[in-house]
Amino acid sequence: MRVWLSVGARQEVTPTERSPVATEYRASFDAVIRFSNGGDLTARGFRVDIPLPDIGRDGIAALFVASLGLLMTESVELSNVEIFPEPHKGTRGGPSDQGGGSPAAGGRLVELSHVIRAGMITYPGLPGPEITPYLTREASRAQYASGTEFAFDRLTLVGNTGTYLDAPYHRYAKGADLSTLPLARTADLPAVVARMAGAPQRGIDAGALAALNVRGRAVLLHTGDDARFGSPAYAEGHHFLTRAGAAWLADSGAALVGIDGLNIDDTADGERPAHTLLLAAGIPVVEHLTGLEQLPPTGAWFTAVPLRIQGLGTIPVRAFARLPNVQP
Repeated sequence: MRVWLSVGARQEVTPTERSPVATEYRASFDAVIRFSNGGDLTARGFRVDIPLPDIGRDGIAALFVASLGLLMTESVELSNVEIFPEPHKGTRGGPSDQGGGSPAAGGRLVELSHVIRAGMITYPGLPGPEITPYLTREASRAQYASGTEFAFDRLTLVGNTGTYLDAPYHRYAKGADLSTLPLARTADLPAVVARMAGAPQRGIDAGALAALNVRGRAVLLHTGDDARFGSPAYAEGHHFLTRAGAAWLADSGAALVGIDGLNIDDTADGERPAHTLLLAAGIPVVEHLTGLEQLPPTGAWFTAVPLRIQGLGTIPVRAFARLPNVQP
């Protein structure tokens, strides 16, 4: 494959301007691809993830071809090349496109759930949790040996508090409740992160997900709405999964779907199509996640295991992920 660069193409980040290792980069460019068996393909403003800002045009062209899965490519001509810092989106064949395997024992754990505090408001109109003493430390001293004391506390909350999981029973009377939800649906799931933060549209449609490999994976919708958690603005203009997006995830075999916003559904739609379709397919939903910007597009492992409670469909979870090992 030969690569040409048009005169006047520019690259805005040079090797001497390289940011810290934690910074991720993407490239934008126009391209013309010619095929050895005839025909060509033109792209404008195409973007791919790149491992370093000084990757070079040959490397960008190779990632471009790999991202489209093209065969019999004879030449690639790039123009208007720009390189800029931006979180990776998970370009196929790119630096964040990591395969399956098993959880890496040495990978760092990251928190993805909100702290539950007395009186906090998760969802407008629902009561905040109450945390009160059942037996105080002072009162417990009379029951134990000298110098021994314990605190016994009482927690009262609705299931939709903090970061929580919806089991099928939440929507369907005959669906699996928290006591029968399989662990395989909530623990050590390979994660794929769909980056939607900054997108102009609120609805996450099938077209925004169709390039992702979601079968058997936790699909985490990163919208950035969690930055407003705990404020009135959190309930205003939140992102959501459309009916078509939910249908595509259910048909494509997602194991779990999570979002870092108020609701996986458009709250103006009383039919709640995302809950309806996902929970009907046995796919648990985790809402009010946070910190998804810490995860790579693929390669992390997600866990959000609920308490095993019979006859209940929703409960807070400690959601977290194990990051892939960083190779020296």
